[in-house]
Amino acid sequence: MNSETKTSLGLLDIRRVMAALPHRYPMLLVDRVEELVVDERISAIKAVTINEGFFQGHFPGRPIMPGVLIVEALAQAAGILAVESLGLAGSGKLVYFMAIDEAKFRVPVEPGVLLRLDVSFVQKRASVCKFEGKAYVGDKLAAQANFTAMIADPPSA
Repeated sequence: MNSETKTSLGLLDIRRVMAALPHRYPMLLVDRVEELVVDERISAIKAVTINEGFFQGHFPGRPIMPGVLIVEALAQAAGILAVESLGLAGSGKLVYFMAIDEAKFRVPVEPGVLLRLDVSFVQKRASVCKFEGKAYVGDKLAAQANFTAMIADPPSA
């Protein structure tokens, strides 16, 4: 039997997501967390709807979610994973992008789908974490990226 016991937080609803992230509409890109295993991984959902503001211009007649927003959704899922794993919920700490590597986009993400965001820690330290993220539409890999984030205090006003 494994001597390490992983803590699974299970389902996190939108209230818990908003408690972990400072993002709000229109930049909040995680609607719920299906599973979060502390210090390990997260599986979250973004419901992609035609009501998203970016679909008006990207692209008229052929709405596709911009790749940079898919990567941002992955990063937000990673932020929730980091905040929950490092015990920073309610601390006011922010998770900032430092690097995005090896981003690849495989299939277009269109309105009406549930985008599954699977993110795992690659490396975890107190102030810098590395992640591997994959976004799926059904069983199809839509996008993937490796990224690094820094945990820091928010800028002073």
